[in-house]
Amino acid sequence: MQEQALIVLSGGQDSTTCLYWAIERFNVKNIEAVTFDYGQRHKIEILCAQQITERNNIPHHIIPINSFEKLGQNSLTDIKSDFDGGQYRDLPKTFVPGRNLIFLTFAASLAWQKKINHLVIGTSQADYSGYPDCRESTIRSMENTLNLGLDCTFKVHAPLMHLSKKETVTLAIKLGALKVMAYTHTCYRGEQPPCQQCEACKLRAKGFKGAGVNDPLLN
Repeated sequence: MQEQALIVLSGGQDSTTCLYWAIERFNVKNIEAVTFDYGQRHKIEILCAQQITERNNIPHHIIPINSFEKLGQNSLTDIKSDFDGGQYRDLPKTFVPGRNLIFLTFAASLAWQKKINHLVIGTSQADYSGYPDCRESTIRSMENTLNLGLDCTFKVHAPLMHLSKKETVTLAIKLGALKVMAYTHTCYRGEQPPCQQCEACKLRAKGFKGAGVNDPLLN
């Protein structure tokens, strides 16, 4: 039996690259995607995820999680917070505490019901904003916890874990995902065209510049 995979798809550059990585590895017929509506101010990324999965005829699940919005204290879900690049408890204000932990838990719950054993997430510890839940040690720990808690044998894949933004763009090109980057969203402010001023926009621009190609989103 062909193995199946569930991709945590935000609608952004990194998760979309991971989607195409999964298509190459597992075949498009054997993958599904899940997107979380967690009260993010940049909700446009949910629409982007829908467009990307529709283009590839991939089953797409959207799961609402509004708890992060209630917790506040970060600039991605708290409308009273700005994007001034400040910090909270020595971490960027854009850090949503526990986000990837919750995402993987919900994704695993969905995958368990569908008898899918592979989970794919676009975290990276090589070129990121310093979020502790993007580290490989966190992902490996979550993999172990999910297997224990659900009595299953999940394999959590993080294809971008050790890649810089430049290398991520290069991988996207190799996977044939460059054109679809025009449908992705990265800007924390949720602006379209992107603000090109927030940390996410700057990291994205750095990657495309380093790879020596134009960002399709800006063309």
